[in-house]
Amino acid sequence: MNQPAKKLYIETMGCQMNVLDSELVAGQLRHAGYETAQDIAEADVVLVNTCSVRGHAEDKALSRLGQFKKPKHQNKDLVVGVMGCMAERDPDGIIAKMPHVDLICGPGELHKIPAMIDEIVDSRQRSIALASSLSRKSTLLERATQYDSVEALDLARDPDPDENVLQAYVRVQRGCDKFCTFCVVPFTRGPERSRPPQQIVDEVKMLVDRGAREITLLGQTVNSYLHQEDDLPVSFGELLARVDAVPGLERLRFVTSYPGDWTTDVFEAMRDLPTVCEYLHLPVQSGSDAVLKRMRRQYTVAQFDELVHQAREIVPGITLATDLIVGFCGETDAEYNETVALVERSNFKNIFCFKYSERPATVAEKRLPDDVSDEIKRHRNNDLLAVQQRISVDHNQAMIGQEFEVLVTGYSKSALKAQEAEQSRGEETGWRRSDQLVGRTRGDQIVVFNGKPEQIGELMPIKVTGATALTLFGESALSTNSVKSPSLPVIG
Repeated sequence: MNQPAKKLYIETMGCQMNVLDSELVAGQLRHAGYETAQDIAEADVVLVNTCSVRGHAEDKALSRLGQFKKPKHQNKDLVVGVMGCMAERDPDGIIAKMPHVDLICGPGELHKIPAMIDEIVDSRQRSIALASSLSRKSTLLERATQYDSVEALDLARDPDPDENVLQAYVRVQRGCDKFCTFCVVPFTRGPERSRPPQQIVDEVKMLVDRGAREITLLGQTVNSYLHQEDDLPVSFGELLARVDAVPGLERLRFVTSYPGDWTTDVFEAMRDLPTVCEYLHLPVQSGSDAVLKRMRRQYTVAQFDELVHQAREIVPGITLATDLIVGFCGETDAEYNETVALVERSNFKNIFCFKYSERPATVAEKRLPDDVSDEIKRHRNNDLLAVQQRISVDHNQAMIGQEFEVLVTGYSKSALKAQEAEQSRGEETGWRRSDQLVGRTRGDQIVVFNGKPEQIGELMPIKVTGATALTLFGESALSTNSVKSPSLPVIG
């Protein structure tokens, strides 16, 4: 008699890199005989992929792990695991606060998870795998072997046949060497290493063959990609050209870029290569040179302004987004106002704004006082978001009446809620919010419009009829030919 399949329940917090890591681990476990569970109640293994970039992210992870105490108490055979950056940064803290956790695995050791689970099931002992435990005493050969083992995780990628791979991530780089004073990533993900270009191209080909229409290349500082091939360097611009040549690929994106490593050939690739989208996420973090210096960001505000100017000069219709930290150590009112001024003149599509959160073991935590009050941080965060909301409204409303190519990715959030409500009431009449589809332009704007289920996964021309700060609203323009996004007016 066949044994019932084991069930895996996995939750992902944090960045796109974590989303990819979770997919790869789930693929490993699927090959080991696991099926995906939709609810923890039916799971044999529960994994939480965690983020350490801010204190709030870790608090959220601990809160979620705390909710697994009762299921673990009810089912002693349930394996509860923590993976990702928090696991690497603070394994002892996790064990002290969450003693019911069985598995702790850093992002550099994810290939070990199937064996770790088997070990836990057999021994009923906790299993821990951390890259830091090796790096303190390892030889160069041991470190290289470790990297090759992690690389095998990407090489063995095999999406679930039932999985939607319409949009897919591909890792081109691991780790980071920048050591910004506020950031834990170099400590949790290790030194920067670029993958061989042919392996990246082969992975993209495989995903396109499985139905992917849009690929996003991932790296902590993706534009600093550099790999030696036959004693010749392959730059990020050259990598974009090679991926662009993959037959059947419709769209190519990349995140996240580092301003200090930018080269003009990447802008030229964005302009000239048909698949590369006209969208750039370029984190500036602050509009003050003094703050950038304390952050050790290795570029100036003037250099960032020049990049924004080049982007709009070289790449027609480009849209820009950025990350900003408010309330960093010693930030004065004048320094904050410089950040406001940068946002005002840069005309970003949107910003990701965060209150500074001191991270253990970073240079800022050791050497710079966290001396901006929570009240001031909160005020600056809200103020900057309000500034950007006004800019985003102007930016998006300037697009009304224009047509854009939209990749339709599914039903909108409102549609999914409406579908549930309609099903519960047995309604099926007239125009329904549950018919509302959502997609993205090449410039990464979210577009909502009324459509049909069979349009999901298609590239469609959509005419914009309305706009808010975050969303465009439109209608099908199938009578016209879809084209690359036209140049947008610069507001302000």
